Amino acid sequence: MTRPVLLLLSPAALPLARRLAEGLGAEIHGARARVPEADILFDGAAEHIRALFLAGRPIVAMVAAGALIRILAPLLADKQAEPPVVVLAEDGSAAVPLLGGHHGANDLARRCAALTGGVAAVTTAGDLRFGVALDEPPEGWHLENPDDAKAVMAELVAGEFAWIEGAADWLAGSRIPVSDDGRVTLSATSEARTPRPLELLYRPKTLVLGVGTERGTEPAEAIALAESVLHEAGVSPSSLAAVASIDLKADEPAVHAVAAHFGVPARFFDAATLECQAPRLANPSEIVFRETGCHGVSEGAALAAVGPAGALLTPKRKSARATAALAEAPRPLDPATIGRARGRLFVVGIGPGGAAWRSPEVSAMVTEATDLVGYSLYLDLLGPLAAGKARHDFDLGAEERRVRHAMELAGEGRTVALVCSGDAGIYAMATLVFELLDRGDLSDSARRIEIEVSPGISALQGAAARAGAPLGHDFCTISLSDLLTPWPDIVRRVEAAAAGDFVIAFYNPVSMKRRTQLAFARDVLLRHRAPETPVILATNLGREGERVRIVELGRLDVDEVDMLTVVVVGSTNTRVVTTGEGRRFAYTPRGYAAKPGTGIAPASTEDAA
Repeated sequence: MTRPVLLLLSPAALPLARRLAEGLGAEIHGARARVPEADILFDGAAEHIRALFLAGRPIVAMVAAGALIRILAPLLADKQAEPPVVVLAEDGSAAVPLLGGHHGANDLARRCAALTGGVAAVTTAGDLRFGVALDEPPEGWHLENPDDAKAVMAELVAGEFAWIEGAADWLAGSRIPVSDDGRVTLSATSEARTPRPLELLYRPKTLVLGVGTERGTEPAEAIALAESVLHEAGVSPSSLAAVASIDLKADEPAVHAVAAHFGVPARFFDAATLECQAPRLANPSEIVFRETGCHGVSEGAALAAVGPAGALLTPKRKSARATAALAEAPRPLDPATIGRARGRLFVVGIGPGGAAWRSPEVSAMVTEATDLVGYSLYLDLLGPLAAGKARHDFDLGAEERRVRHAMELAGEGRTVALVCSGDAGIYAMATLVFELLDRGDLSDSARRIEIEVSPGISALQGAAARAGAPLGHDFCTISLSDLLTPWPDIVRRVEAAAAGDFVIAFYNPVSMKRRTQLAFARDVLLRHRAPETPVILATNLGREGERVRIVELGRLDVDEVDMLTVVVVGSTNTRVVTTGEGRRFAYTPRGYAAKPGTGIAPASTEDAA
């Protein structure tokens, strides 16, 4: 299940929410005005709850049931796709599965009750009477015709008997009344057929499709071959547990397209593991061995996945550029135990670090990650999001070692979040990820990982927002650190930006040993701009100790700036305005020349679009 959300409107519920969050691995969302200590803050409760529901997040709401019903009622359309929603009393005395009872809500309510000592008010008839939810089979099983479950359940609740066809321990161990001439049929089979009247057709996830492809095989070709292999075997695609291949194909689009087509994960084995299956292969190949180090990819991967008790159903079949084979295990399989996944690397920018300035996409990626890599302070700033995850802490410096470690971890099949402050692509780690890929000095597995970069609020954006709107017109950023950029290059850029009249954001303005560069930049700018030009000094943005002030360029004192400060220098058009309450803001007009006869600045290109 996706990480649950504990939603509360009252600070009185916070202590209980903290305890539940630890036990459930949940994230606390609270009303900004009432629960500022929550992990994620919101202003409008109804809008936030609907957004969570539409995003598929499981919700445990410590609110009135009637209010939650009215909020979600307009969104209810497909019970098979809706996430679980539980209403929890503020004192934990009752947990009521409101929606998605058979899709995780009943279980979530029971877990809440176990942690609070309360009662799980489960009301679904099947759970209460038969001890099983027929429309939500356990892990490793799939119900092919869920729309028929209501009619079947109605028959059983009315007193009819069931006939169980096939082997399914979870059905045999239930309280469902069984008879040889039962009116209702509960079938467990991978046979490809349509359900009969008053029959529920359960598919055991016992099949694995092994796939091998040439590099660059068209996905459509691989999918067509896979479909033909399943058809030849006479089995339902719903019984597929995974698609498997050799790790050399972990980044092959055709393999992942086959897995996506059937809605199952792709899993991978190294050549040595596949070669252990050589005695069981129906079609061993010396050519394949010379190319990959194993005598068969598709058959070997299918057999390795189903284990020694499994067997081939369909030996290797070929198309022009792909092979596929099908194997079956005696019991349903957990895909997580099959080989390894293709590794994933999320390169995330967490902004200044506070939850309020962290994007939902970044939070979702960190939640999904198994491992977190980053500077210790940045990982600490994640707060509860980091709970229960493997941390790989690094000191400042040695950025390449940090990035390489994250990529190699992902190469082991893990889902890794490389955590950066601000934006991951602005003076941060995303660049190094692609530089290492470009250089090629990584392990084979690290070069085949999936990479996603998610933006964060940069220091430049945070400073501008806090100080007003100084970036209303053209601007640039310049790092004053000469650790990676030669000082003559920095000098040339400062002089060009000063002459070009850009608003300039200076990153890394000073350090413990470097105190002269900012003074140099100030003196260059004073040759082009008035001493009264506004300069924004923003320190500890979005964190405790935040301080933002506007000073004049001519009075800029380097000793007022530290390593945690970003400096934004206005252009010749940047102005300072004071509000009625005495607050000062800096802004740069969107257009420099007024439209003739109006006195109004011309519209921006964004407006024109």
